Amino acid sequence: MASPPAPLTDEQKAFFLANGYLKLTNCFTREQAATVTDGVWTRLGMSPTDKRTWTKERTNMPSHRVFDASAFAPKAWAAICELCGGEDRIAPAARQWRDSLIVNLGTAEREGRPVPPKELVNWHVDGDFFVHYLDSPEQALLVIPLFTDIVTEGGGTMICPPAIERVARQMFEHPEGVSPRMVPRAHPDFPRERNLEWYANIAQSCADDEFVEATGNVGDVYLLHPLMMHSATSNAKRNVRIITNPPVSLVEPFQFDRERGEEYSLVEQKTMAAVGGKELLKGWKITSPREGLVPERVRIQEAMKREEQRRLEEEQRLKEHEKEQVRVAAAAA
Repeated sequence: MASPPAPLTDEQKAFFLANGYLKLTNCFTREQAATVTDGVWTRLGMSPTDKRTWTKERTNMPSHRVFDASAFAPKAWAAICELCGGEDRIAPAARQWRDSLIVNLGTAEREGRPVPPKELVNWHVDGDFFVHYLDSPEQALLVIPLFTDIVTEGGGTMICPPAIERVARQMFEHPEGVSPRMVPRAHPDFPRERNLEWYANIAQSCADDEFVEATGNVGDVYLLHPLMMHSATSNAKRNVRIITNPPVSLVEPFQFDRERGEEYSLVEQKTMAAVGGKELLKGWKITSPREGLVPERVRIQEAMKREEQRRLEEEQRLKEHEKEQVRVAAAAA
């Protein structure tokens, strides 16, 4: 049985304010996870037992189904609401988790040879679909539910808690907005710049013991501050690793000038501390319009979805054909 919802403890709150993330255990069952991952190998066009068919290291899959997070993982949903300052601040669409699975199978070349965190090339902050501001409501929290067990060096997402301060400072200093790659609006390549060098430089400046790998068991859920820098890892164990990363969006932007201190959410408190304190944010406001972006992944995933649907329909036809053959054979006996 999954654990029932309960308020965050003082220790959990203090940990989030210090580190910018929480790991919750036993938020949903293995049986629930199986319903979400059902058909994943057909969708991938691969075999779970033949690694020779594992031709792609990582796959960000499109979604086919939607399910209610508050019913599927009530413990995680309650914590999400508490971190964001209450369910009334969260956009209703954030309750919808999808089977847009992220599968990390590793590669034969890197099996047994994990890539050190500083050498990972995928460091980034989520939210490739909007121009970023310090108070952006589009990505208020990053959620990582674990649909497979993940051991050390087994493909868990790598996070970099100390980088929150650097990301927050970049946004604080650029109220005109930055691209998902942290490129300021005045840059000639804004917002098309896809270079991840800005993030890579931060990772290389951190100590080895400052990185955290998101390991755990099926049903565990990580809740990350929206400015948490993170990266996919090489999955040197080549265990099947399946997660999703449903974003949490807000009804209104974050606020850093609330009348009463107790009204600040834990996410807002962490952001203010990362910048240097709420006094620095007095009078801070964005200076350009909020804008959405259309990432290239949308086009890619639309094509993937069509191919996945074709495979699923073909599998269903084969099953129905086999049932018909059994029926005919039984009738002739």
